[in-house]
Amino acid sequence: MEENQQKWWHKSVIYQIYPRSFYDSNGDGIGDIQGIILKLDYLEKLGIDVIWLSPVYESPNVDNGYDISDYYSVLSEFGTMQIMNKLLFESGKRGIKIIMDLVVNHTSDQHPWFLEAKKSKDNPYRDYYIWRDPMDGKEPNELKSNFGGSAWEYDELTNQYYIHFYSKQQPDLNWDNAAMRNSIWDMMNFWIDKGISGFRMDVIDLIGKEPDKLIKENGSKLHEYLQDMYRNTFGNNDLLTVGETWGVTTDNAKLYSDPKRKELNMVFQFEHMQLDKVAGKQRWDLRELELVELKHVLSKWQYALDQEGWNSLFWNNHDLPRIVSRWGNDGQYRVESAKMLATLLHGMKGTPYIYQGEEIGMTNAAFTSIDDYIDIETQNIYKERMAAGFDEEEIMKSFYMKARDNARTPMQWSAADHAGFSKGKPWMKINPNYTNINVENALRDSNSIFFHYQKLIKMRKHNNTLVYGTYKLLDSEDTSIYAYERSLGNKKLLIVCNFYQHEKEFYYPMTSPSEVEMVISNYNDSSLNMKNIKLRPYEAIIYEISEGEVGRK
Repeated sequence: MEENQQKWWHKSVIYQIYPRSFYDSNGDGIGDIQGIILKLDYLEKLGIDVIWLSPVYESPNVDNGYDISDYYSVLSEFGTMQIMNKLLFESGKRGIKIIMDLVVNHTSDQHPWFLEAKKSKDNPYRDYYIWRDPMDGKEPNELKSNFGGSAWEYDELTNQYYIHFYSKQQPDLNWDNAAMRNSIWDMMNFWIDKGISGFRMDVIDLIGKEPDKLIKENGSKLHEYLQDMYRNTFGNNDLLTVGETWGVTTDNAKLYSDPKRKELNMVFQFEHMQLDKVAGKQRWDLRELELVELKHVLSKWQYALDQEGWNSLFWNNHDLPRIVSRWGNDGQYRVESAKMLATLLHGMKGTPYIYQGEEIGMTNAAFTSIDDYIDIETQNIYKERMAAGFDEEEIMKSFYMKARDNARTPMQWSAADHAGFSKGKPWMKINPNYTNINVENALRDSNSIFFHYQKLIKMRKHNNTLVYGTYKLLDSEDTSIYAYERSLGNKKLLIVCNFYQHEKEFYYPMTSPSEVEMVISNYNDSSLNMKNIKLRPYEAIIYEISEGEVGRK
C-alpha cells in the first residue's frame, strides 16, 4: 500500500466496551462512563488505542441502548454529558481514541420524532418513519422482524402500520426523507465537534430498505445515502468509520470501503460467523463448524479486499457469543485455545476488534433458566419456538451456544463479590466462573491470555508485514490446521494454528537458507524446526522469515 494511502487505523487495535457490563463506579449495579474512566489505565496497559463505545445515549433500554430516544443526551444510568467529556479528555491523554455507536436505522418509539409522527398523518414528522395502509385488513406484506414476528406494527389512531426490523419499540427511519437525513447529519457533527474519532454504524445496510419490494438490505439508494453522509459529516475529518452489514458480500463490500468511493473505511461482514448454523435456517439451528469452510470464507475476504478496501477482524461483539466457548475449548484448553484464536485473527490483514473480556478468555454463561436471559431477542425466540413445538432442551442448548447475553454478563475484574464489577447487585447475573477467570488473576500470570493479546497488539504497531503484507492461504483442505503467510518485501510471516485438541504435524519446506525467528507462540517451548512442526492441542505460532525465498512444493 502506498504511503499516502496509509491510515492511522490500519495499525490500530479497537476494544469494544459494552458500558452496562464493563465497570460500575457507584454501586447501582450498572456499568457507567466513570467506570470506564477508572479502567483506562488497564486498557492502556493492554495496548489498545481505540475504544468502540456501545450506546450511552438516552434510551428506554428495550434493546439495551440500541433504542435511542435522544441522540444529544447521555442516559443518566451511565452518567452525564460532563462525564462523557471527561472520558474523551482522559482517554485522549493516554493516546486512546473513542468511536461512538451510530444507530440511525431506527429510533426508540419514545423519540420526539416518533411521538410527533404518531399524532396524525399530516404531522411534519410523519414522513420521518415508514407507514403503510393495511392490506386486506392485515399487515402490508410478509416482511419479518429480526427479533421474530411481523416487521409491521398497527397504529390504531391513524389506521396505518409502521415498519420495525427489530422490536416494535424501534420504528425504522425513512431515509428517503431529506429533512430526516439532515437531522442525522446535524447530530453526527455534534459528536464530531465534541472530539470523537469515528463511528461504528449499527445495521447500516438496512437504511436503504425498500419495504414495498420486500428489500431489507442493500437497497438501491443505500450507497447514495452513505456518500451523502460522507460529504456532510466525517468526509472532511480523518475519522474511522465501520458499518455493521449482515447482508454484505465481497463484491458490495468494495462499494462500502473502496476509498475512491468516499463512503466508509470498512465493514463488519458476518459470513464467517454464520458457518455453525444450518444453511438457510436461523442461527439457533446449530451445526458443527468445519475448519475448511472457515478457511475458505476468511481467505475469500482477505483476497477480495486486499487492494480495494479494508477488512475488519473480529470473533466477538455484544451480539455474538464468546469465541472460546463457541469454537475453542472453554474447559481443559481454555487458555491455549483462546490464544490460538487470537493469533489466527490478529495475524491477518485488517483492523482487529477485541470485545471486553475476550482478552482474559471469558466464556459463555450457559444459564439454565430462560428467566436469566434478559435480552429481548432471546425472550422472543423462546416464546416463538415453544409455541411452534420445539423441544425446550434443544432451545436452551442453542441459547447456551448463541444467545447475545453470553457476551453481556458483567466484566470479571476479580474474585471479589460480584466479580469486582460492582459493590451492588449487578443488573444481570455474573458468570459463576469469575472466581477463576478474572483480570486480577490474568495480570498476575505472565503467561495469561491478557499478555498474549498485549504482544499481538504490540506487533501490529511495529511490524509492517503484519499490517500491509499480502495474505496467502496454505493447505486449504487440511481439516485441522489453519496456516497462512503474510509477505512484504523480503519479510514473510508464517502463521500456523492447530484448531483442535489432537496433535498434528505441519510440513513447511524451506527452499533456500533464511533467517527464522519465532515471534510469538502460545506454548513456552514451541519448535523452531519449521520443516516439520509438531503442533500440540491448539498450538499457534507466528514465525518471521527474512531474506531467503520461502515456498511450498
